[in-house]
Amino acid sequence: MNQQELAAIVQDMIPADLSLYYTQGDSEAFWTQALSSEILQADLAEIRAEAQRLDGQPIPQLTYTLFTLYGRTGSRLEYERPYFERRRRLNTYVFLSLLEPENTEHLEKLADVLWAICDEYTWCVPAHLPAEHDASEINRHIDLFSSETGFALSEISLLLGERLPPLLRSRIRSELERRIFQPFLEHGPYFWETSTHNWAAVCAGSIGAAALLLVKDPARLTDILLKTESSMNYYLQGFGEDGACQEGLGYWNYGFGYFTYYSDLLRARSGGRLDWFKQEKVAQIARFQQQCFIDGSYVANFSDSVPQVRVHRGLSHYLAEVYAGVLRPPSALRAPFTEDHCSRFAPALRNLIWTRAGKENITWEAGSSYLPDAAWLVSRHVSAAGAFGFAAKGGHNDEPHNHNDLGQFILSGRGEIFAADLGSGEYTADYFGAGRYGYDCNGSQGHSVPVIDGQYQGAGRGFCSKVLHAAAAPDKDELMLELARAYPVAGLQSLVRSLVWHKEELPRLELTDTYRYAGTPAGWMERFVTWRRPELAEPGGVLLPGADGSGGVLVAYDPQIVQPEITVHAYKDHFGRETPWHSLDFHVLQPGAEGVLAFTFQFI
Repeated sequence: MNQQELAAIVQDMIPADLSLYYTQGDSEAFWTQALSSEILQADLAEIRAEAQRLDGQPIPQLTYTLFTLYGRTGSRLEYERPYFERRRRLNTYVFLSLLEPENTEHLEKLADVLWAICDEYTWCVPAHLPAEHDASEINRHIDLFSSETGFALSEISLLLGERLPPLLRSRIRSELERRIFQPFLEHGPYFWETSTHNWAAVCAGSIGAAALLLVKDPARLTDILLKTESSMNYYLQGFGEDGACQEGLGYWNYGFGYFTYYSDLLRARSGGRLDWFKQEKVAQIARFQQQCFIDGSYVANFSDSVPQVRVHRGLSHYLAEVYAGVLRPPSALRAPFTEDHCSRFAPALRNLIWTRAGKENITWEAGSSYLPDAAWLVSRHVSAAGAFGFAAKGGHNDEPHNHNDLGQFILSGRGEIFAADLGSGEYTADYFGAGRYGYDCNGSQGHSVPVIDGQYQGAGRGFCSKVLHAAAAPDKDELMLELARAYPVAGLQSLVRSLVWHKEELPRLELTDTYRYAGTPAGWMERFVTWRRPELAEPGGVLLPGADGSGGVLVAYDPQIVQPEITVHAYKDHFGRETPWHSLDFHVLQPGAEGVLAFTFQFI
């Protein structure tokens, strides 16, 4: 769409009464009904509990020492914890002010935290700023969290309306103009405007949504939307036709969530003339969530994704209403109010205003999906013995939030993970810098893939896999990959990994690595990663025990060909917690020019 066509649509948007958009025309009645809504009772209880926790606590300070710590040490958490705690406080008192308007104390506390956020040196976090920057130009920078903050304040100003003091409403408009709209139009383009990952959707989507709520000048709104619409096109280019989010389900919640929030508002404001939801590719992306879960709250957590994910119920219900093929998730997977450590306002609000009562399954139904563009195979299997999950991936080693993990697989059963993906570690400067693949959770040393001649997989698009065969069927799922190009090993001519998932009452995975080598490899080791502590059961068997000491997975191997070694390691998870993991390594006793290495993972 060109500027002239967009300008004609924008002209029809202004002026606009947005009261219908959030509360069906009657704000007081909407929030009164929310108080007695059965489906929202857990959310409301969590909001009130959070208010009790905050009672008597001062607004956290964002000091110079905390702000500059990242530049000195590369550590993010010390500044970001109080930064996000402010946003948690903001969310809590916004919702209580809407739900309990007679309590003026809520509004007073809300006004104070709004003023404090407007006073912040920058809405960006230090990790997203240049190492050297001029204080006079600090507001030229726009990152994920500054754009989210702008969107949040624009929505809060609209929702509270004249209940907010005029000075505060004026301050919010002024700060949005100074920190968001003006730099977006005058100091770009920003790198994220043409990114094909979550940054494009979150930053541009937040700015576009805030503009749709606050900007009254048609020409200025047209200029902003022209740029945001371009960024949404780039964001969608990051997906294949299979709709898979290679950044993982957490970043689907994040990036596609903000894409949806923006697109919904755009569709409403334009009277349906601008509607991203009509695209089939968007419909496919909307189905990714239900394909990603493998067992309870466990997901195929490839890339920088945590192993267990809770759903944003508002977003999920909204998408289920838009698309017939999108399933409502089990209510047990609902993300609580305090689950988001970043305390983002947009999803928290929509968990209240978009959640709808209706029929939901207790658990996800069984099903298998092969996502050809991402080269992911994901399976949920349900039998009389319980629920079991399997996931495996190909692809290349230059994916968004990349891990060197070609051929990696995950095994779950009855609510436990046995073959694990460590997922995302603690975000630091080095984590996204030159040392990225020294972290176990990122390098192939922390994934269930071979180590050849002492070499791990290489990083970069040239280190890739080739899918030889993939199938998802009622009785078994199969993925066969050629992995030779994943390794910087000159003598490696071929490495074919075959993964066959037999969906029996007690399922089993048959894994076979078949290789050819020019000459003789100096060493060959098959590594499997687990959070369980492996136990040598007998020659030819290693047990990955269940947490209660019963059940588990028996790993069968040929003791004439390989010898097992068990090692305990540790890494810092996404929240900075020291977390143990175990490698189960099988050393090939006499590696030759050719070899067939077979293992069976049998649930017991």
